[in-house]
Amino acid sequence: MRVKGVAWVGVKTTSVKVSAQLFEQVLGLRAIRRDRSFAAFRLPDGGALELFGPEGPDGPEQFRANKVAVGFLVEDIDAACQELRSADVELVGQLHRDPRTGYAWQHFRGPDGVLYELTYDPTHP
Repeated sequence: MRVKGVAWVGVKTTSVKVSAQLFEQVLGLRAIRRDRSFAAFRLPDGGALELFGPEGPDGPEQFRANKVAVGFLVEDIDAACQELRSADVELVGQLHRDPRTGYAWQHFRGPDGVLYELTYDPTHP
């Protein structure tokens, strides 16, 4: 098996509406479906992000253990962090950088309390 990237991420959330607004308005993702209890986004690389609200279409086992955390690959992590700050999104902890590889990550909290991550990988095309 060879994994090439993130193809699908599902997140259980208490508020699809405010979470979807963050992904559309701040991260610039395009919603392909959106209603009160579910939102689906197509990422530029073809992957998908789906938000499942309390009455979402997820099966009973899908989010039993955890809500899921995901890293969003960005071209410029400093600019992306600044965009989150400008949108009053809480950054959690410090920006981490590997001085040898340039790989970097910064956690942030969505409006519903779910933890996400910005990821920078200079080796990713």
